[in-house]
Amino acid sequence: MRVRNKYRKSTAFPCNVGSRCSISIVVWSLVGFLLMLQIYSLISHRNTVSGDIKLRMSRHPLVRELEQVEEENIQIPPPRGKRSPRAAKRRPKRTTTLVDEFLDENSQIRHVFFPDMKTAIDPLKDAGNDSFYYYPGRIWLDTEGNPIQAHGGGMIYDERSSTYYWYGEYKDGPTYHAHKKGAARALGVGVEQWKSRRFMASGSAVNEEYVACLLRLEQVDIIGVGCYSSKDLWTWKNEGIVLTAEESNETHDLHKSNVLERPKVIYNENTGKYVMWMHIDDANYTKAAVGIAVSDYPTGPFDYLGSQRPHGYESRDMTVFKDDDGVAYLIYSSEDNSELHIGPLTKDYLDVKPDMRRILVGQHREAPALFKYRGTYYMITSGCTGWAPNEALAHAADSIMGPWETMGNPCIGGNKMFRLATFFSQSTFVIPLPGIPGSYIFMADRWNPADLSDSRYVWLPLIVGGPADRPFEFNFGFPLWPRVSIYWHRKWRLPSSWRVTK
Repeated sequence: MRVRNKYRKSTAFPCNVGSRCSISIVVWSLVGFLLMLQIYSLISHRNTVSGDIKLRMSRHPLVRELEQVEEENIQIPPPRGKRSPRAAKRRPKRTTTLVDEFLDENSQIRHVFFPDMKTAIDPLKDAGNDSFYYYPGRIWLDTEGNPIQAHGGGMIYDERSSTYYWYGEYKDGPTYHAHKKGAARALGVGVEQWKSRRFMASGSAVNEEYVACLLRLEQVDIIGVGCYSSKDLWTWKNEGIVLTAEESNETHDLHKSNVLERPKVIYNENTGKYVMWMHIDDANYTKAAVGIAVSDYPTGPFDYLGSQRPHGYESRDMTVFKDDDGVAYLIYSSEDNSELHIGPLTKDYLDVKPDMRRILVGQHREAPALFKYRGTYYMITSGCTGWAPNEALAHAADSIMGPWETMGNPCIGGNKMFRLATFFSQSTFVIPLPGIPGSYIFMADRWNPADLSDSRYVWLPLIVGGPADRPFEFNFGFPLWPRVSIYWHRKWRLPSSWRVTK
């Protein structure tokens, strides 16, 4: 017979509600564990990012210069002439913003956004201390002394020739307006939708006349896709038109009256082909498709294979991204530009696979530019405002198929208007730079709606993980991503170790 020990302590928790207390303690213990894990991950991530920054600073002092952003203090000129009191009563005066001045082809400060030929970047003449400096917004000349025509472009680095190739829209000739030739460059939203939104940089309501002006859309005749080559990312040789417009066949996708935008090229190791994807549309932006072309050489000529609506959906602003494992993906704006779609390409890069994910649903984003750093996928997008500039957003994901999380505006420097208008430009591509972790060039277009052939290029340094003295913009949860920063400079250059050598 077993005798009960009267001195033995009970193993039950002292709680009046019985087992409910044990469950509560387990739950709170789990919460505490998750909190500790969250704090540990945050500290580890900060240490990793801080290490990257210290590595860059110690090896490349010029990086410190890139993070010393410049400010802009542009004075808006007074309006020409005075309005009559009767006119002022009929329509209250709206405050003029820098965006208004940017869109006004007769603005007194237009030279600030579109400097003339006297200030053009000429790599063959700029020697000594002026070498390798980028001047965002200035005319950029090729080795023949002509303005570079590679708008909405993309870049590949060809390892066999140790050469960069820059592809883009070759825009030349007159710009057509809606009343002359029909609509172009759809906003993807109507006037009422536009009026209900906060306009990108003004922070005030947009009147109907202003929206109607933005809806007066522009285009140029298709000439083709231009290609430029470079060893140093600064001196560019014109390799000619590598995909040419169709002059006579009006039913052809590439007929000059249609739309060809945002050409991107990737190399397929399996087939040995260079594959070009692009946005193909008609003059009224109703076709909404992607076109595909191939070539045996990076300098073309490219053979056009045809167009399609990927996954059965309309496609406008788009890009392609080739991952480390060789799998390529198509990313495009769809559903009236209200969301982005993403899906893998077939092994030969000539078609899309059935898999597709909707991302950034309802956010009305376009102009996607993707890159990857330390296993994390990043993307810069713009809003949908036609040729008018708006606020860029950075996004991140652990899987390229999503889910994608919006991180906020990556722009640093200039002034509030500059940041809210993405330095008066729109994203098109991000160039990874070897040698320094998390360092890139942000490629963007400064569109000139009055003369699209005179649109400019805005190249700026993009760094993941810095700067160290700023708070990190993490959401509370997993995973944790470092900040993406695009720094404004009127004049800047790459550290010498970043340059491609022959």
